[in-house]
Amino acid sequence: MSGSGKGGNNRRGFRRGKDKEKENWAKDGKKKGGDNLRFDKTRGIMVDRPKWVPPVVSTEPIPVPDCPYCGKPIKDLSAALSDKTSGEAVHFDCVITRLAENERLEQGDAVTYLGGGRFGVVHFTNPNDTRGFTIKKIFEWENKENRAEWRKSLADHFSIT
Repeated sequence: MSGSGKGGNNRRGFRRGKDKEKENWAKDGKKKGGDNLRFDKTRGIMVDRPKWVPPVVSTEPIPVPDCPYCGKPIKDLSAALSDKTSGEAVHFDCVITRLAENERLEQGDAVTYLGGGRFGVVHFTNPNDTRGFTIKKIFEWENKENRAEWRKSLADHFSIT
């Protein structure tokens, strides 16, 4: 019987009553409430959605401080680190160079960033394959509890909300 005009599918199509349909439309032919309506599940009603107001973006330029180690300007502050003693912004590469100069590195050793503001002397068993390594020494460079002032001003430029 399937495929013929009669029988087979006994379902009726969904029909909304004419009275319900008229309630949602204004006299000018537009839907009531505009585009700001949303359904509130907890109350079971349609409510107006608050209008989104974009945050005010800072107009002042991002500061470009000079690195106290090399004297060159730090163009990418997001990749900079805080100096251990003064808290000023320093180049990431300057920190690695300074740590490598103060450490006695053997064959296969390198100073690398470990994450979380820490560096370490890492020994690679095969320098061509960096998957096998052991950490010989760890340097705590940045203090996690004390956030540098220059980082706060940088965050104000990017994370406004």
